[in-house]
Amino acid sequence: MIKIATIVVNWNQPKLTAQTIDSLTQIKKRNFEHRIFLVDNGSLPQNFKPLEEKYRYSVDFIKQKNNLGFTGGYNEGIKKALAWGATWILLLNNDVLVKEDFIQKLLLASAKKPKGGIFSPLIYFAPGYEFHKDRYRKKDLGNVIWYAGGQMDWDNCLASHRGVDQVDKGQFKKIETVDYATGCAMFVKRSVFEKAGLLDDKYFLYYEDNEFSQRIKEKGFMIYFVPQSKIWHLNAGSSKSGSDLHTYYLTRNRLLFAQKYCSGRTKRALLKESLKKLLLGSKWEKTGIIDYYLKRFGKGSWSERKPT
Repeated sequence: MIKIATIVVNWNQPKLTAQTIDSLTQIKKRNFEHRIFLVDNGSLPQNFKPLEEKYRYSVDFIKQKNNLGFTGGYNEGIKKALAWGATWILLLNNDVLVKEDFIQKLLLASAKKPKGGIFSPLIYFAPGYEFHKDRYRKKDLGNVIWYAGGQMDWDNCLASHRGVDQVDKGQFKKIETVDYATGCAMFVKRSVFEKAGLLDDKYFLYYEDNEFSQRIKEKGFMIYFVPQSKIWHLNAGSSKSGSDLHTYYLTRNRLLFAQKYCSGRTKRALLKESLKKLLLGSKWEKTGIIDYYLKRFGKGSWSERKPT
């Protein structure tokens, strides 16, 4: 029997996380066993207790004392899932809604692509969560693409999503390889973790999915986008695009990622760019750059008050 573990991480977002868990309980289970592992990343008691009470008998809880970030939280879940004997591990954001057959579609794709290590679904913006809310007709809502495969501009070390902001008109029909899988939804074969290891805790948040993608490709695995599998993202439900948090981790981790995977030419260009931003950049750009050069990784210098 195929055993699938879905790992969701919560940090002070009980209502958002509950929507995701409720959505997962509606999936169709055909020829596989499914288990949900919910990692709580040091939430305040009032933001954890509602989840514990509601899902006490249907979810495996992994309670952490502190916020371990995306990487640390998921790594704790991955360890538990591997110990359970999971054949596949699905890393899933806590701000998504899923189609009931999305796991079945990922499994079907994996049977056709035996060299695949990670399979990612087609991800739409949930209605009302689009970047450009005034651009679309009412009938298009829920059909606007957030992710149709990850692509890299290696000359500038910039990651982007194919198809983002496009209305789905069937332009992405094929199961195909992509540069990287998004951490929003990664369906990962057990042997990937056994051969390539876990997520890199130095990243804490952002670029960790891209780093993991490149590392598993070095081990001989391939990454596939599966358009037949579909979910919806309540975009930036747990952190806002363009926020100080985004700025800090994206600035620092882009430099960290480039140092390992980009060409010498690109590294030199980013060095010049970082020196310029040390003079002219925002507070959190400067902090991210300084932390990179001082090797302050993991959570680094980021701090904010916990929500109440």
